[in-house]
Amino acid sequence: MAAVGRTRYDGTAIGLHWIVVALIAAAWSLGLTMVELPLSPLKLKVYSWHKWIGVTIFLLALARLAWRAAHLPPALPSSMPAWQIRAAAASHALLYTLLFAIPLSGWLFSSASGVPVVYFGLLQLPDLLGRDKALAELLKQIHVVLNLTLFVTVCIHVAAALKHHFADRDDVLARMLPFLSLRRSGEK
Repeated sequence: MAAVGRTRYDGTAIGLHWIVVALIAAAWSLGLTMVELPLSPLKLKVYSWHKWIGVTIFLLALARLAWRAAHLPPALPSSMPAWQIRAAAASHALLYTLLFAIPLSGWLFSSASGVPVVYFGLLQLPDLLGRDKALAELLKQIHVVLNLTLFVTVCIHVAAALKHHFADRDDVLARMLPFLSLRRSGEK
């Protein structure tokens, strides 16, 4: 379903989108950095920051999903082939799934590792699993694979948006970027 007559996402949807993008970039950067650090107070801080960002992404993904349910996205261009519309819907579903699955896999990994998640150092989340070294290793691998899947999906998402903007010259990208002007219907 799409909102009839609207040409771009509203400010809340745009804001949530770009905040989550920034947090994902930060989580990835910290995630890649922290595994290389020697055990130290700094490494423990970086792990905490990574977890805080993951919990925040999870919460914002809930907010985005609720907002999207109540505020339909703008319609896609009528010139867009049906297969691209289906591909866009599938990729968005995968992105939302990963925005939930990745933080949950990290939380499960922390639980199985015996290391609690303490949100912003104030709220200790309950352990979802008992301590289990073998399970923790499996969950770590799942967390990595899910992140790699997100990375590939984001790359495809960005490539598709750029293709729409530069090759198709339609308004798909402008719907989410407030600083791009929308073209008039039929204008190429």
